[in-house]
Amino acid sequence: MTERRSSEPLGAAAPRPGAFAAAAAGEPTAGEPTAGEATGRGSTQPEEAFGAALANLPGMGPVRLAAILRHRSPAAAWAVVRAGAPGPLAAVWRERSRSYDVEAGWAVLQAAGVATYVQGRPGYPPELAADHEAPGVLFSRGDVARLAGRRVAVIGARNCTRYGRDVAFELGRDLAANGVVVVSGLALGVDGAAHEGALAAACAPPVAVVGSGLDVVYPRRHARLWEQVGAAGALLSEAPLGAVPEPWRFPARNRIIAALAEVVVVVESRHQGGSRHTVEAAIGRGRPVMAVPGPVRSATSDLPNALLAEGCHPARDALDVLVALGLSPSTAVAPPSHDRPPPDPADAAVLEGVGWRPATFEQIVVATGRTPATVGVALAHLERDGWVAGRGGWWERVATTPITR
Repeated sequence: MTERRSSEPLGAAAPRPGAFAAAAAGEPTAGEPTAGEATGRGSTQPEEAFGAALANLPGMGPVRLAAILRHRSPAAAWAVVRAGAPGPLAAVWRERSRSYDVEAGWAVLQAAGVATYVQGRPGYPPELAADHEAPGVLFSRGDVARLAGRRVAVIGARNCTRYGRDVAFELGRDLAANGVVVVSGLALGVDGAAHEGALAAACAPPVAVVGSGLDVVYPRRHARLWEQVGAAGALLSEAPLGAVPEPWRFPARNRIIAALAEVVVVVESRHQGGSRHTVEAAIGRGRPVMAVPGPVRSATSDLPNALLAEGCHPARDALDVLVALGLSPSTAVAPPSHDRPPPDPADAAVLEGVGWRPATFEQIVVATGRTPATVGVALAHLERDGWVAGRGGWWERVATTPITR
């Protein structure tokens, strides 16, 4: 989602089933060990405990796990893993399974407040169940029932501009205020801003799909936001506890975001940014993709502007997205920036010089032809009144996108 993590497709990230995985995925045959026989005791743990155990095996990506669970219950598949079969991966899995305590692993999940769902089993989110790439095993913090209702994914670059951050926040806030569940990836930049906006509305719950175990907060700067989303909505992951955010997990994660969304909105992204994974996954599922128009000279608006040129509908504000969902706005939230005083003519000329992409002080001086002293005073006025924001030597214009026109 955000910036591109890996060019590998899902199948490459989670390799195709090998000989042993294919055997484990095949139809059950007479004489195979049961889960109780394979563990040396009666199988008293729920199927979800064995699903979590399978997800913990080395090299067990989404494709392999789905293949293994296609024809066997998790307990039966675990029994086959423990019994072993020819092949190098089988030996690794067999060794790991014989040292892994299913009951203890299940207790850890319970203690962490993490729920486990297995495709085809009761409780698995119906919003994902029919997807052709649905996770075989899904972990969650928060209530997955909060997925019910209308859902929109708001995605974009980690290194977004202030314009992109403001628009993402307003989209998240105004969509949530109108009862729409905002789905994103909890990354820096656009993702986090959309979730912050949804939380500010305090209406529809936010939903985040992450690329690590639910006990591995990534990025660390979003630790508080991570907790807030989990408390108000739901955190989802197909990665087991302890899984670090490996590069291949992010394109895989993005397919889940696309599967959950009824509409995908791209706020900002470079043309080859990670958001393209989500866009491609959405298009492959027949989901509408919308894009926020941006400055034609801004690299962070390359993908949204290209999508608009290809015929995607613009998302100028939440009203556009609500119309795409076939909804009428029930609540209009006026952005606070509407109350900011208009700049005087001298300050307005400097605001025009800032433009709609980050600019240094020197670039603004050149663009306006004003003296540094004049530009400095004007920027101070504009920042005070909420028209620009300065950070790290760069100045950016603060956007405003009302939901009603």
